[in-house]
Amino acid sequence: MADVVGVRFKRAGKIYYFDPAGIDLEVNDYVVVETTRGLELGRVVISPGQVLASDVNKPLKPVVRKAEPEDIQRVQDLENREIEALAECGRLIEKLKLPMKLLSAEYSLDGNRLTFFFSAAERIDFRELVRELTSHLKVRVELRQTGPRDEAKIVGGCGRCGRPLCCMSFLSEFAPVSIRMAKEQGLPLNPMKISGVCGRLMCCLVYENEQYREMKEKLPRDGQLVSTSSGMAKVVSSNPLKETVLVELESEATVELPFSEITVEE
Repeated sequence: MADVVGVRFKRAGKIYYFDPAGIDLEVNDYVVVETTRGLELGRVVISPGQVLASDVNKPLKPVVRKAEPEDIQRVQDLENREIEALAECGRLIEKLKLPMKLLSAEYSLDGNRLTFFFSAAERIDFRELVRELTSHLKVRVELRQTGPRDEAKIVGGCGRCGRPLCCMSFLSEFAPVSIRMAKEQGLPLNPMKISGVCGRLMCCLVYENEQYREMKEKLPRDGQLVSTSSGMAKVVSSNPLKETVLVELESEATVELPFSEITVEE
């Protein structure tokens, strides 16, 4: 067994596991940990517990310490510097005429490394940009190109439902979404209606897909004959969420009935 603690660095960000190193930690505590980008401030979202050693993919890095008030203040100061860095990077991108969209900037907790996130339609040669940024900002600079979904997660916005995007609100990881899910749920296969602001299929297509799939296996097919209290009828359509079936009676009248009130003819 291995002792682990779950730490998140951003709202709705991925959860990373660290060795609590004997430090007494609780959910919502802020901690300083070492990552590939240097020291970073994170928040405990999973209290220390034991998991099977086989579930841990690699040796866990230990939590450096509980965050001090000075660490919190430093992060706030760095956020102001990030705004200035974005302005400087935007100016250089315009100067170098690079076809890229700047999204955000993040300093490591020690202030020695600065990471810029951007999107672009194709691969960009940004070596000259990195050289100029390093010279102007006097820190180690890294640029990372993101995909359409990650761009939406960073920028944010509202979906078709009028609510904040799921990816920026609570989705820590993107689940695979396929056009088959839209077909399974009887949605119009119009890209304009089933795509999110990122231009990809909406993540929410995943939420009810399993329920639709399970119910459609139980419900009769369209055109199938069923027996009702009003006589024989033909299935016109079904509603998996309501667990009802719309049938056409011999009198040519249509009526919606609960699945429990019909008998499927073999």
